[in-house]
Amino acid sequence: MKLLNPNLPPHTIPANRLKAVVLDWAGTTVDFGSLAPARTIQKIFENVGISLREDEVRRDMGLAKRDHIARILSMPRVRDAWQAVRGSPPTRDEADVLYEMFVPLQLSCLTEYSTLIPGVVENVQRFRERGLKIGSTTGYTREMLDLLMESSAKAGYKPDCSVSPEDVGSSRPGPFMLYENAVRLQIYPMASIAKVGDTPADIHEGLNGGTWSIGVAATGNAVGLSYTEFQALSAKERDLRVANARLELQGAGAHYVVDTLAELDAVLDDIDARLQSEGPHSTTKL
Repeated sequence: MKLLNPNLPPHTIPANRLKAVVLDWAGTTVDFGSLAPARTIQKIFENVGISLREDEVRRDMGLAKRDHIARILSMPRVRDAWQAVRGSPPTRDEADVLYEMFVPLQLSCLTEYSTLIPGVVENVQRFRERGLKIGSTTGYTREMLDLLMESSAKAGYKPDCSVSPEDVGSSRPGPFMLYENAVRLQIYPMASIAKVGDTPADIHEGLNGGTWSIGVAATGNAVGLSYTEFQALSAKERDLRVANARLELQGAGAHYVVDTLAELDAVLDDIDARLQSEGPHSTTKL
């Protein structure tokens, strides 16, 4: 398994193995293709007369949803479309109004998109058998996350810790949800944690938090298709879409990229081997 970015600044790492994985939700463990947030954001913009392209709604996926909406409003094409429809450029207050529209719509449809991605229960069980604790972070609100946790627990997936932006007063790409996971799971140093997610925001969260940062390509935001839609593609088209998703995550700085969580074991083995070869109190490059 090839380490994608071996030349990052060195850190002293008093650890010789991984102790936890922190998993994203939509596009990584639930909601194949990360459809729920994309479709809801498109709908609220349609309600004010603006149609968002798929690339526009997905560019900043993984951020807290208020921040995500504000980023969309800052795009030149969207700003111009807003002014054409509304008569003036969008303001921060209007971003807040759109967010207030988003919340009830997302809550109303979230359980529809809460299906576990195939293999998640079995994959997480293998991670536990390795002695790893399971944490999670998200761009969803606490209320939305609670809905996902309830639905996922019934389906057999229950992380040891789940943190939302509201819990720490900050979202991705900041590291504070990861730090809160470390506190609640009682795990240190941060280099003994692997952060796993499907967006550049996930990758940056992990890098900023000093953890290993692993991208998930096939099931997430960059491919952006439901499981049924993904399976219906020709093998050539699937390979092309996944290859593009991998490039996006590599470009964000991921240490490793896998297609699904089913491929994560080989990466975890490689990280453990690197940590063990350095010894418990030596310097390695994260």
